[in-house]
Amino acid sequence: MARLKDKVTLITGGAYGIGRATGKLFLEEGAKAVVLVDISAEGLEEAKQELSPLGEVVTVTADVSDDEQVKNFVELTKERYGRIDVFFPNAGIEGEVAPIPQQKLEDYEKVMNVNVRSIFLGLKYVMPIMMEQNEGSIINMSSVAGLGGSPGVAPYIASKHAVTGLTKSAALEAAGSNVRVNSVHPSPIQTRMMESLEAGFNPEDAEAAKEQLEAGIPLGRYGTSEEVAQLVLFLASDESQFITGVQYRVDGGMGAS
Repeated sequence: MARLKDKVTLITGGAYGIGRATGKLFLEEGAKAVVLVDISAEGLEEAKQELSPLGEVVTVTADVSDDEQVKNFVELTKERYGRIDVFFPNAGIEGEVAPIPQQKLEDYEKVMNVNVRSIFLGLKYVMPIMMEQNEGSIINMSSVAGLGGSPGVAPYIASKHAVTGLTKSAALEAAGSNVRVNSVHPSPIQTRMMESLEAGFNPEDAEAAKEQLEAGIPLGRYGTSEEVAQLVLFLASDESQFITGVQYRVDGGMGAS
């Protein structure tokens, strides 16, 4: 398959989990290059070693909530390849598990910076490039948490709702230039983030927390990074040319109830 043949792709949060799995799939589908951005230099090196046999991989260690650093890695990609065809701002954190009155302001601000500010900055610098080339696909990482509420994780919920709003606004602004902007909304996925949340929900028995969360998913299990990557691939490819401003669930049936 070559659904992304010759396309230049940029992924934040690319060192682990969904970001790395998506980078792998992009290369398998013919991407000209995958630029992986993450704050973890160690994770990026591991990802590069794993993915380089599949194609061209560039890694950039950066804080995605920092204006200048985002501008720099976007400009680096454009200068190196002359264009950006696919942007997947995937970086995110879960924050602390606590009721709103017990949430610390600094923790709330950190979640908003990483989960929302980073996507805003990415849109700010990537959209003009795509609009000038008159094509491109942006797939913002949200969550089922961006479509509903949940106790104990209000900062995370708020951040993912904000991503939904940014996606809709960006889609309308970019549509005239044939640039598409959509968001993906996974249920719990088997990643480090969910292990952290399980421990936060039930410090005495994280496995019991996982079982409770899985019981709320009609398919009865967490999703995998690879399953999310398949949806991102579809939205990145030319198969979704008439789709923009849409919130796509990949949630094992959670949205049906």
